[in-house]
Amino acid sequence: MHRLIPALLLSLCAIPASAACNVREAGLEEALAAKPELHEPANGPLAADLRTLRDAAIVLETYGFGTECEGLVAIVAKLAADPKRTIERGDTDEGKAEAMIEASKPKAASAPPQ
Repeated sequence: MHRLIPALLLSLCAIPASAACNVREAGLEEALAAKPELHEPANGPLAADLRTLRDAAIVLETYGFGTECEGLVAIVAKLAADPKRTIERGDTDEGKAEAMIEASKPKAASAPPQ
């Protein structure tokens, strides 16, 4: 039994932590940098959003959520592949986002009548 434990630990160390997803090798930053539309000042929020999603994929990769990471990498790659369409379809209005967050918060119960 004592001989089995080191062998088991060694085999676990040999498993890559993020074998299912490798954000750096997906070339997302290169894809984002290659799109001139994303360098226009008006599209800065979209570029920032795509980089935030890329960073989220790195976090998922780091914590061993390979399947989720792969899914997010695929989404970012798809959005970055056709930025013109993404810009037309997307709405990165921060005011709308804040309104959605506020609407999702539970309403404070009103005080009972006295």
